[in-house]
Amino acid sequence: MTIEPRVREELHALRDQVRHLRGGMVASADGMVIAHDLRDIEPDGLAALTAAAIGVAKRLTEATGQGAFEESLTRGANGYVAAYTAGRYAVLTAVASPDTNVGRLHHQARRAAARIGALVDAVPRQ
Repeated sequence: MTIEPRVREELHALRDQVRHLRGGMVASADGMVIAHDLRDIEPDGLAALTAAAIGVAKRLTEATGQGAFEESLTRGANGYVAAYTAGRYAVLTAVASPDTNVGRLHHQARRAAARIGALVDAVPRQ
């Protein structure tokens, strides 16, 4: 059974809930794409970059005594890239315009990441 269609539904729902969200992606913690809702961004490259960024963020939170990594927000001149843990094995990455309400993005993405994490964690590991 593939979870990709169900994860993609969550990504579409997140886009509907957050104005100015450009797209989202779910990837394994090691950078393999599970599902995406991206139009103008290459998902494999974004998954690899997210895995690298999360690796640094995990080290940063651990080194400063902040506990396990949960989320990261990067702001650029043209918008935001946010990454959220999604269960034990995946990461939700959201790409948003500068007009996005970041509070709403966090609220909705955290909820979506929890649902996505439950889906991904339920898949038997080989």
